[in-house]
Amino acid sequence: MSLNMILMPAKQCLVERGIRVERNDALGFIETYGLVSVLEAADAMCKAADVELVGYENVASGLISVVVRGDVGAVQAAVEAGIKAAGKVGPVYSSNVIARPHADVQKIVAKYVIDW
Repeated sequence: MSLNMILMPAKQCLVERGIRVERNDALGFIETYGLVSVLEAADAMCKAADVELVGYENVASGLISVVVRGDVGAVQAAVEAGIKAAGKVGPVYSSNVIARPHADVQKIVAKYVIDW
């Protein structure tokens, strides 16, 4: 990650990385154990609803969180599908949907954006 990207405001960082940022977007999170489980969750989430895969974070000792963005209904449906799919191959530790997250939350999310 370049110094320019670190100093850039979070919203601009997301926009420049090709991620749409809408005020009414929701964020959805699933935390599971292992790469296979998180890939299963991410795949199911993206197939189940019109959401965008934002990023992931390798939390610790095999715990991985995946993040999606979209309208509230789509994100809720995606998280439900992701929990079901990931649960078939491993444990799901937590999940959450944040409707209309505060602008400062973008600063945290921008840190974990997938850099294609």
